[in-house]
Amino acid sequence: MRVDDLDTPVPVIDLDRVEHNLAKMQAYCDRHGLALRPHIKTHKLPQFARRQIELGAVGITCQKISEALVMAEAGCADILITYPIVGASKVAPLAELARKTRLTVSLDNAVALDTVAAAAHEAGVEIGILVEFDSGDGRCGVQTPDEALALARRAHGNGPLAFRGLMTYPRGPRTVPFVSAARTLFGEAAIPIETVSVGGTPGCWDTHELPGVTELRVGTYIYHDRATVAAGVATLNECAVHVRATVVSRPTEDRAVLDSGSKTLSSDRVPPSAGEGYGLILDYPDAVIVRLNEEHAVVDLSRCAVKPTIGERVRILPNHVCVVSNLHDRMAVARGGELVGDWPVAARGCTR
Repeated sequence: MRVDDLDTPVPVIDLDRVEHNLAKMQAYCDRHGLALRPHIKTHKLPQFARRQIELGAVGITCQKISEALVMAEAGCADILITYPIVGASKVAPLAELARKTRLTVSLDNAVALDTVAAAAHEAGVEIGILVEFDSGDGRCGVQTPDEALALARRAHGNGPLAFRGLMTYPRGPRTVPFVSAARTLFGEAAIPIETVSVGGTPGCWDTHELPGVTELRVGTYIYHDRATVAAGVATLNECAVHVRATVVSRPTEDRAVLDSGSKTLSSDRVPPSAGEGYGLILDYPDAVIVRLNEEHAVVDLSRCAVKPTIGERVRILPNHVCVVSNLHDRMAVARGGELVGDWPVAARGCTR
């Protein structure tokens, strides 16, 4: 079957572009002595996680325990969870995960640390700790190297835990000065910082210019999307996932409706400089998806010299492809326009 024959709406993965993107990022990290630890939240597919490891990734990154369990059971032997794990209800599932893989968890507070320590005790295995620091984004993370050191010291004396280093997301303007100050402070305390892990596909190609950074966590790079193209880290030809949709209505000369609403496309926006609307219609780049309802994408055609007709199929580049992965049970997989697979999104909906 050819991709053009698929029912819509449907996200389609181009395997050749995926392979190009994976090889390009691994080569970059190898060239600059960086450990690559891809974030699987973008694809949520064990097939691609295993391929990333085959190409040289040191392990993978996940956000939630349930997501990591899917990957551990698929054979991923080294997993970092970059999300605070807090509360008694997390202890048993985290312990189960720790028995299945070499596990590291990032955190920025003592409550999370005690939760991880309880899980390590229950599992009877070591769990690693990365202390998260705020490098300028204003989300999670300790604010000072002294706070990071206090957590590192507490990890050393809190059950079968192992302090393994520092992490931040996204790497902000405070990354380099924070890491420099922390290395001095930790050195004086005789506590080694093995890993300094930074994340984010935007800006990824200059990670090697950040002194002291040892590991790169990137997710979107496997597919790329409208946002990463706008950030200048990818071209349209490197975007590996497109949503195929059908024009189901043309109520007026300048309006079309597609069968791909908020249940299909991300409602995230891109900066105004990158374009308008909820995705780029590649076949009609002057068209703007101005509104998403659950099953409808309303398109403004007023700028288009040529306009689509009812029944016509179009290709949409999502603004944020990670969200698209989580909206669909299955992804069509293609090579050269031919359908070669229909893969279940194994880690879809893993929110705990």
